[in-house]
Amino acid sequence: QVQLVESGGGLVQPGGSLRLSCAASGFGSDSYTIGWFRQAPGKQREGVSCIRMRDGSTYYPHSVNDRFSISRDNAKTTVYLQMNSLEPDDTAVYYCAAEIFGSSCLLGNYSGMDYWGKGTLVTVSE
Repeated sequence: QVQLVESGGGLVQPGGSLRLSCAASGFGSDSYTIGWFRQAPGKQREGVSCIRMRDGSTYYPHSVNDRFSISRDNAKTTVYLQMNSLEPDDTAVYYCAAEIFGSSCLLGNYSGMDYWGKGTLVTVSE
C-alpha cells in the first residue's frame, strides 16, 4: 500500500529556511515521480517542484524563483524540499504526491498524481 508522509513544517521567520521531508513507501520500484504542492488559505493548490525517482530529473515552475530545491535520498525512499528566503506568501499547507509510471509532473502537468500525503503546515511570520 502506497503511503506518503510529510514532515518538517512549522513556523519560520521571513527570510528563513525550512526543509520538508516526504517519506514514501509501498512502491514496487522506482518508476514514479514525486511532486511537492502547496495550498494557501483561499487559494488554489499549486505545484512547486517535481522529481523523478529513477534518475533524479527535476522540474520547477517559474513561480518558485530558485528559492526551492527538491532532492531525494540514495535509498529513494525520502524526498526533500529545501526552501530558502521564505516569504509570508509561502505560508501554506505543503503536500507531496506521487505519479506512478509517469512523469508528466516534470512538464508542469499535475493532473496525473495518483497518491497524496496529508500535508504539513508551513507558516512564515514574524
